[in-house]
Amino acid sequence: MSGNPNESVESRLATILPHLRHGLREESGGRRGGRILRVTGVVVHASVEEVRLGEICELADPKTGRRTRAEVVGFMDDTAVLVPLGDISGLSSLTEVVPTGHELRIPVGTGLLGRVIDALGQPLDGAPLRKEGIDGRYPVNAFPPQPLERAMIAEPIALGIRALDGLLTCARGQRVGVFGAPGVGKSLLLSDIIKGTDADVVVVALVGERGREVREFVDRQIGPEQRARVVTVVATSDRPAIERVKAAYVATTIAEYFRDKGQHVLLAMDNVTRFARAQREIGLASGEPPTRRGYPPSLFAALPRLLERSGPGRTGSVTGLYNVLMEGDGTMDPVAEEIQALLDGHVFLSNELAQRNHFPAVDVLRSRSRLMDAVVPERHRADAARIRELLARHADIELLMRIGEYKEGSDPLADEAVAKIDRINAFLRQSSRSAETLDETRQRMREIVDEGR
Repeated sequence: MSGNPNESVESRLATILPHLRHGLREESGGRRGGRILRVTGVVVHASVEEVRLGEICELADPKTGRRTRAEVVGFMDDTAVLVPLGDISGLSSLTEVVPTGHELRIPVGTGLLGRVIDALGQPLDGAPLRKEGIDGRYPVNAFPPQPLERAMIAEPIALGIRALDGLLTCARGQRVGVFGAPGVGKSLLLSDIIKGTDADVVVVALVGERGREVREFVDRQIGPEQRARVVTVVATSDRPAIERVKAAYVATTIAEYFRDKGQHVLLAMDNVTRFARAQREIGLASGEPPTRRGYPPSLFAALPRLLERSGPGRTGSVTGLYNVLMEGDGTMDPVAEEIQALLDGHVFLSNELAQRNHFPAVDVLRSRSRLMDAVVPERHRADAARIRELLARHADIELLMRIGEYKEGSDPLADEAVAKIDRINAFLRQSSRSAETLDETRQRMREIVDEGR
């Protein structure tokens, strides 16, 4: 740019704009760009030709030199609706909008193991990604495998938690929701599972978490020993809604990469509720009508597309664990209700158990694994059924015991439940540093059931 002090700002812009537009047009394969018309909340309305849904556009401001990527999420009349992938400060009416011709892609490969990345695939842990560890770039928006191309689910995956491995056994390739109110230990349970699972690779998505919790989760709850097989994708609560949404898709994409390599992957997402709220924020700002509890229709289309991408592939598998922040008992929560209907199992965490310092606070009687019977031997199935039966009978007579109305000897099943409840509760309680193998869990269950026979 000329340094002539007498040259006006308008003439300088007239000089630089053609060069900037020429450079952007070269990057986009010669396609014509457009201009921002208005910015409303988190969305940008632009007049730009030849764009499609999901395409990434470059927003380049000639005055400030600021460049930001944005994704096309809709159309309204003759304008494209875009959501910037980052901060929108510095954009102006002069900002050029140029389509790139491609959708968002992220680097994948073994070089991601042990790393912490953001929702755009960029490292957050202070070191660049090594080129020799990157195997290419995968599109973030992908289709799940065709139903008949998936392998049959046939074996369990050990999570290291007795209550889950014993009474709610999870299969490789199963999708399970962990439901609970704030403060009942969902994130702690997830970190214990990451340390105790026998999965080959673990991919963690921290969606909408507090910044403080991210460091604690990575350094303290997972620890350096486990990080070598863990990829962590982070979009904290202060990041734009589109980044919180993309974090879930990016983590799923990375899990799919390792599954396609024949590995068994555990995908842990904390949490899907914040993904849903970010999707609501984008949908409402884009002009969608609110439907169930203020959530737009696009959310209920996005949830199955996201959740169906996990599961078994031709060779490897993605076992999905999805934390769900539940409102009340969940009966009036449309997100929790929809997720429960889509998944292959649900684990409910109890406020009452958490208040008793019973951790993990798994409400066994309310929880269910739909694939347990397909992957456990007959003796395991029978022992688990007997322990659940004893828990249910003890819950039936607990009030009678408190008021002194229970009469011993009148009901053999109730007598057995009373005699064994302390051992059952000890089995269901577990410290965060005491992961157990599946065989050890089965042995403990067998001892409880056989006691007194």
